[in-house]
This record gives sequence, structure tokens and C-alpha cells, in this order.
Amino acid sequence: MDSEACEKLYESYYMRVYSYAMTLSGDRHMAQELAQETFYRAFTKLKSFRGECDEFTWLCAIAKNLYADEKRRQSRAGELPGDAAAPGESLEQRAADRDASFRIHKALHTLDEPYREVFELRVFGELSFRQIGCIFSKTENWARVTYHRARIRLRERMMEE
Repeated sequence: MDSEACEKLYESYYMRVYSYAMTLSGDRHMAQELAQETFYRAFTKLKSFRGECDEFTWLCAIAKNLYADEKRRQSRAGELPGDAAAPGESLEQRAADRDASFRIHKALHTLDEPYREVFELRVFGELSFRQIGCIFSKTENWARVTYHRARIRLRERMMEE
């Protein structure tokens, strides 16, 4: 791939890939690293891109795999991700947000796969159903049904708590 095409791909998708990586990791530094590594891998593996889905979906699949690799590496090393605080946020607001976020994530954690991942990709990753279906090598309709079922199950678990 020529450098002009690489630059165009990078400029077109960097912020969206970074946002997706931020959704996965919750850490700015890790999201930057994931986004950079995603584009590096994409540039070096462009010949393997089959075009079965759009470029953004392909980049998100690469980022997702890199994130999974990093989590496995951290798990083996016994590392814990950092707990970054947002600047200008009051202690009370952070505590309330953390409590609500904890309850949601706790309920989300109890969802079986692929419901949890589809829900996270749709809500946090802001991916379309078509993109989600492509990531899972399934149809857009499968992604819609799975997301709908995940919402119902998540709502039920939140009500139980």
C-alpha cells in the first residue's frame, strides 16, 4: 500500500478507532497505544483484507483482538489497569458515577457471550448492526436480535438488583 493511501486511511478512521479503543479499555494511554498498533497492523496486513466488511469494521476487529491480547498479557503478569480521574470532577460526582457505573457493569458482566460483547459494541463502541454482524461473521439481523435480547436480559438483571 502506498503512503498516500495509508495516510488517507489513518486520517479517515483514527478518531473512530481511538474512540472504540477508549470504550474497550477505559484508559486514554492504552487507547492511544491500541489505535496506533491497530493502524500499524492494518498497514502491514492490508493484503489480507478481503473486503467482506468496510474498513472501519476491519480496524475495530484488529483493535478488539489487540485489546484481548493485552488483557491476557496483563492477566498473566498480574497487572491491574490504572484508575484515572477526570479533571474538574467533584469527589461526590465521581463516587455517584462510579456506583452507577459499577452496578451497570456488574449486571453487564453477568450476561453470557455474545450478548455482552454485542451490547458493548453497540452502546459503547457505537457500531452499526451491520458492523457488529461483520465482526462476528454473522448477519445484520443476527446482531439486531442479539442486541435486543441483551437489552432485555440486562434490564431484568438491573431490576433484580
